[in-house]
Amino acid sequence: MRWKDRRQSVNVVDRRGAGGTIGIGGLIIGALVYYFMGGNPNDYVAQNAGNKQQQQVKPTDDNGRKFAAVILADTEDVWNDVFKTNGIIYQEPRLVLFTNLVQSSCGRAKSAVGPFYCPQDQQVYLDLGFFDQLSKSLAAEGDFAVAYVIAHEVGHHVQNLLGVEASFLEKQSIAGPRERNSLSIKMELQADCLAGVWAKLTDQEKNILEEGDIEEALNAASAVGDDRLQKAGGREVVPDSFTHGTSAQRVDAFKTGYRSGQTKDCLNTYK
Repeated sequence: MRWKDRRQSVNVVDRRGAGGTIGIGGLIIGALVYYFMGGNPNDYVAQNAGNKQQQQVKPTDDNGRKFAAVILADTEDVWNDVFKTNGIIYQEPRLVLFTNLVQSSCGRAKSAVGPFYCPQDQQVYLDLGFFDQLSKSLAAEGDFAVAYVIAHEVGHHVQNLLGVEASFLEKQSIAGPRERNSLSIKMELQADCLAGVWAKLTDQEKNILEEGDIEEALNAASAVGDDRLQKAGGREVVPDSFTHGTSAQRVDAFKTGYRSGQTKDCLNTYK
């Protein structure tokens, strides 16, 4: 992917080395809550105090930050244009980089949850170390695999601005467990599709793609399918527990968006 020496978004917030820390008061309160929930408060303190200590380390992965900022800038360019064409103002999200632990308006989260979007504060949260895991543990290598993941999370922001996410959540609130999972899958596949739209429109405008880039994105989409993740974790594949879609579904969703480059196709296909 051709990304160097291109515009970087100013909407990147780097909390690595500082964000997500827990003060002494927070540790005490958290330990008490943990105790009343049946846990060992000493385990809570040891785990979170360790996170605090790790957070003091100054970040060194500047190249990763620059890459993420370029991809975020590309998403801004695409979605600003798409929204403007439809007479809507695009509110650019912020990308928060963190290490190990972060506090968002959606709650506190550890790196283990992976990249996520919080609709309450309209921010994408990302620990750059996730991409080492994506490459080493899930065999999804390449810079465009990383770009796909960021574009997918921004896709959730697009859903939020369009009111699509609220519609999904409203339906989930009155649905049974199986239907809730089905709706969750549709929402995730729609975000994959929107990532495909982003890839298509960005390449048309900026000629960023190199040979093998789309394959990297498709491999990443396949790597994070529910069935593949369950197998990788040594668990039985249980379709009723899926919340993001199978590897094949996620690949097809990205392809749908990439082939058409039309947001409406994503909204109509996955609803």
